[in-house]
Amino acid sequence: MHRQGARVPRATYRIQLHREFTFRDVEALVPYLHALGVSHFYASPYLRARAGSLHGYDIVDHNALNPQIGSEADFAALVQALAAHGMGQILDIVPNHMGVGGNDNGWWLDVLENGQASQYAAFFDIDWRPVKDALRGKVLLPVLGEPYGALLDSGQLKLVFDAERGAFRVEYYEHHFPVDPHSYPRVLRLRHEQLAERLGREHPRLLEFDSLVAAFEHLPERWRSDPSELEERRRDKEIHKRRLAALCETAPEIRAYVEEVTARFNGEVAESDDGAERYGLLHELLEAQAYRLAHWQVASDEINYRRFFDINDLAGLRMERREVFEATHRRILSMVREGMLHGLRIDHPDGLFDPARYYRDLQAAVGEHPLGLYVVAEKILAVYEHLPEDWPVHGTTGYDFTNLVNGLFVDSAAERPLTRFYERFTGERKRFDELLYERKKFIAQRVLSSELTVLTNRLDQISEADRYTRDFTQNGLREALSEVVACFPVYRTYVTGEHVAEEDRRYVDWAISQARKRANVDDQIFDFLRAVLLCEGLDGRTPEYRAAVVDFAMRFQQYSAPVMAKGLEDTSFYIYNRLLSLNEVGGDPRRFGVSPAAFHHANLERAKRWPSGMLSSSTHDTKRSEDVRARLNVLSELHEPWREHVVRWGKLNRRRRREVAGVMAPTRNDEYLLYQTLIGAWPLEGLALDGDLAPWDAAAWERFRERVEQYMIKALREAKVNTSWIRVNAAYEHAMLEFIRALFAHREQAPFFADFLPFARRVARLGMYNSLSQTLLKLTVPGVPDIYQGNEIWDFSLVDPDNRRPVDYERRRGLLERLQQGEAAGVDARALLDDMASGVPKLYVTWRALHARRAHPDLFQQGNYEALEVAGERAAHLCAFARALDEALLVVLVPRLYATLAPDETLPLGETAWGTTTVALPPGRYHDRLGGGSYVADGEPVAVAELLRAFPLGLLTREP
Repeated sequence: MHRQGARVPRATYRIQLHREFTFRDVEALVPYLHALGVSHFYASPYLRARAGSLHGYDIVDHNALNPQIGSEADFAALVQALAAHGMGQILDIVPNHMGVGGNDNGWWLDVLENGQASQYAAFFDIDWRPVKDALRGKVLLPVLGEPYGALLDSGQLKLVFDAERGAFRVEYYEHHFPVDPHSYPRVLRLRHEQLAERLGREHPRLLEFDSLVAAFEHLPERWRSDPSELEERRRDKEIHKRRLAALCETAPEIRAYVEEVTARFNGEVAESDDGAERYGLLHELLEAQAYRLAHWQVASDEINYRRFFDINDLAGLRMERREVFEATHRRILSMVREGMLHGLRIDHPDGLFDPARYYRDLQAAVGEHPLGLYVVAEKILAVYEHLPEDWPVHGTTGYDFTNLVNGLFVDSAAERPLTRFYERFTGERKRFDELLYERKKFIAQRVLSSELTVLTNRLDQISEADRYTRDFTQNGLREALSEVVACFPVYRTYVTGEHVAEEDRRYVDWAISQARKRANVDDQIFDFLRAVLLCEGLDGRTPEYRAAVVDFAMRFQQYSAPVMAKGLEDTSFYIYNRLLSLNEVGGDPRRFGVSPAAFHHANLERAKRWPSGMLSSSTHDTKRSEDVRARLNVLSELHEPWREHVVRWGKLNRRRRREVAGVMAPTRNDEYLLYQTLIGAWPLEGLALDGDLAPWDAAAWERFRERVEQYMIKALREAKVNTSWIRVNAAYEHAMLEFIRALFAHREQAPFFADFLPFARRVARLGMYNSLSQTLLKLTVPGVPDIYQGNEIWDFSLVDPDNRRPVDYERRRGLLERLQQGEAAGVDARALLDDMASGVPKLYVTWRALHARRAHPDLFQQGNYEALEVAGERAAHLCAFARALDEALLVVLVPRLYATLAPDETLPLGETAWGTTTVALPPGRYHDRLGGGSYVADGEPVAVAELLRAFPLGLLTREP
């Protein structure tokens, strides 16, 4: 597919918006971003989300701005400021799910009130006919903090009458559960005789009240399907509620009566103290509703609506339905058409029923060109997987690049010794393949068990329709499904009723073949399941059978993706701690390093197929920032010193471990995770890169310790080994926290830190060079580079919420102004290396490269990519390539594996670093935008020592 037509960004800058960082804050930042060289502001979701949301992915209204982020006027001012600086805007949108629960999603509340009769019932992916009879026609709401019966008897559920609206609801903390209007008479008639005696049976207000109660009673029930009855219900229920509100306003005695019977439902007026009797009325009323309230732990087994992963308050949307697409995209598309938005990032497209169709619908809604709008998909690809080329998108959000460029700075020769030491120190000897399989099966059978049940039930219905498969048992089908999904090699396939790609067929065949080896299940079940997943054998079948098979295959795909995500990213990555820099979203710890040749090959493929795909290195979702990973990669080069230090630290700290329920806490694996975390995230102000250890005040030590504690508790719970979010092991977690606090108790005077800090300083220095290299690569290889907020200088953040801490933009603005002021006189690039801790070298590389992109937009968007030949003693340490378009040519020189180039705190410059290494430059006269020098290439290899004499990296433009 020809991927031109849209306005493709030169470079984007991602900002997380929330109540503490609003449209006004971004507007004030626009001049800085423009000066930096960014072309597009890249926004986190800013449609109306749950109040207090720090991420914006829990949208409750797709057609309104989030008032906590700003008003319509604030947004208009931001758009105007961007336009004044020639900049555009990319928005992160969330088509897969909405925030539910609480009291702020009107669509969801309408479904709770009306069940299948709601005009929004088909918006959400709800199974109205689950296996459990008690849930037929109901939505399970696992929101209660304790089991339903005990909680009901405690009086925490309250029936509330909203007199202004004439409506009943049940409240539980922030949650509102609307009452079905058809069931209002259960409340309104409770003590009717007393009301009649009080007013008189012929009293006009009693007659009006009785008429109104009868009207509620005669509303069509919520399970009716006749369109005229549904319309009658939707219209009349609101009329009746308005009548009730008006009657309560004009008749105080009616309002007092309604409040009295409401109190009786709440057990406030009761003849007995027995909970079952006291709250029996409320229980019966709740039983008559379109929902069933339940303890939150019930969700994993019985929830009957599709969620975003296992998050109960994020409900899946049926974006394959035209009315849902139109209702959720009205505001977004309006902003695109009005020129306010210039591109979209699609969050979690693997959750959609048919992603390809969604992309086509999106592009068609914008214009006639199949790629008229810049769109990138948050698609996580396996190392061996390819983005479907028929998708009308411009590429992924860049996780594939994140891990590609990261691997370039991992010494592949260290895989065996690091693995041996990790296994010996921790006792963890399980292969990653086996760990991933076990964790995925655990997720399928325990965490996402309810979704597995829904699939099993549907597969069983398909098997029952054929005499050759009807004998397959539900247990056999369930076991086969869980095995296949645990063995699935990718997040999902994209099979539809019309198309099965060969790549998808290979993935299904692989999963089936592996599952056969593991499961004690009849082979015929696997044959049947394979045919269903690939939609085979449908010729001659009834339309109903064909539809059921296709629907199952596509729903299975929606299930395999979260199983992979939870099993891999959110579990295995927190258990397999060999080298944490490899445990990244979109990464694979089994790929230990990337060679320059493999890196070049991947860039050539991207230039050919996805030249406008996004390139990221840090995001709001990454497990660690780019600079933390850059540091941790150094451990692959220094694996021998690392081994020696860890052994020493283990001995120094062994008395700080203690036994908890037969397990030493922390385990050696968790201890190993902690040491890497300290190495990767230690703030630069706690290290003196130019001499003795820095005097770091007590408050700084405490701030960092708190960050480490917060991270480690999250990591332990995500691992689900010694504690978890669902079953917190407070004793183990306390032991972990005590271990950390004991380490930090005496700060730099402690024997541990006396040994740790000098090594951490050595790693940090080399890690900063790694970061400079990966920054320049991101800004020059084919694709659209993205900078995550604040990462234009050093940022040593861990997983969220750590990576959403406030960014000091005043500091960054000041550093950029300093560079701009020095530009007229000529920046002394070599002198910048004496100020590494400030982050100015990284800002310098970013600023220079972004301005090169601004000066040569066509070269970076359309230019060829050519690897340059490197020879000599340090050839393996240089990644060199050219970007060329017509007469324009740019050469990039990026070192890697710096421990060899810059040992003993020397600089990676000149002959000391490069010796006789050469690079073959195309003939011409060059100017280095980083080092400042000018060079002439005459066709003969050029000494790298000469090119990289003033600055570690080279960004050479050929002069006309």
